[in-house]
Amino acid sequence: MLSIGIKGAQSVEVVEENTALAVGSGDLPVFATPAMIALIEETASKSVAPYLETGSSTVGTHLDIAHSSATPIGMTVVCETELVEIDRRRLVFNVRVYDAKGDVGSGRHERFVVDAVKFMQKAELKLD
Repeated sequence: MLSIGIKGAQSVEVVEENTALAVGSGDLPVFATPAMIALIEETASKSVAPYLETGSSTVGTHLDIAHSSATPIGMTVVCETELVEIDRRRLVFNVRVYDAKGDVGSGRHERFVVDAVKFMQKAELKLD
């Protein structure tokens, strides 16, 4: 059952493929903001997945994130999330991202619990 306080943690090594230069969000070989956002979403999603009803999933709907420090290739970035609010299907997470030298990013992330089949059916209607 979903409850306040569920935590998640994941890490990723900064490699050429997840730099700003590689993903097009800048021209420097440092951990890209889009890569940090993906890490945040994945960490939050995986943290609550075991507590969802069968057939349910979560989708990211809002981010309020600061990317405050650059991380070069070769370092590891860690993301920690904590579920701090539940409002029916809306889930709010506090997030912190850091490397061995300190904070890299922080903020809040919202996800919604959805019925996976209905969600995909609605999305695929856009193809008609």
